[in-house]
Amino acid sequence: MRYISILFIGLLFITSCKKKEVNFVIKGTVTDNSFNVPLTDVTAYLYKIPAGTSQEELVTTTTLSSSGEYSFSVLRDKTTSFIVRIDKTNYFPIEGTINFSDLTTDQDNVYNYSTTAKSWVNLHFNNSNGIPTDELTFTKQSGKVGCAECCTASEVTLSGAIDTNIYCVNDGNTVYSYLYFVTGTSNSGIRQITTVPFDTVELYLQY
Repeated sequence: MRYISILFIGLLFITSCKKKEVNFVIKGTVTDNSFNVPLTDVTAYLYKIPAGTSQEELVTTTTLSSSGEYSFSVLRDKTTSFIVRIDKTNYFPIEGTINFSDLTTDQDNVYNYSTTAKSWVNLHFNNSNGIPTDELTFTKQSGKVGCAECCTASEVTLSGAIDTNIYCVNDGNTVYSYLYFVTGTSNSGIRQITTVPFDTVELYLQY
């Protein structure tokens, strides 16, 4: 009996000393800034980069609620960082990196994100009756920047007789504009238009 009692006490001691699993809670709200409403009907993905590697590993997924909320509960283990990704058709993708050192287990870790609906503008330049020495230069003044699909913010020059279309992506319900001038003439100015979510509008210039 004494042996059994000692064994039982030992098991209790081992069990009580066993390290308790601790989780991070990462949560937040995602907003559709084109319509000023929550983003819904899309999956949010959580990846991690384990310490000592550069490889991403999918941890878990969740579906945004009707109020645009997401929540992940993840084990606090040896991780360099977490990545939240949300990609909805015809919206600009969201990717947020969260450093392990910025997280706490004492309370929820709140990270809010936003995105916009994609829209497009057709920059239509028409100088079909021009001559080879005609030259038009334009530079984007406002519009989406920093995305793989974005048109350049650098100066662009068009020469000769042309009738050409350049398609540029933009944030829905925002202004796209450019400054232009025709070399050797007084023809210059700013052209602008508000782009429509999920659609293409034309910004026409004849010179």
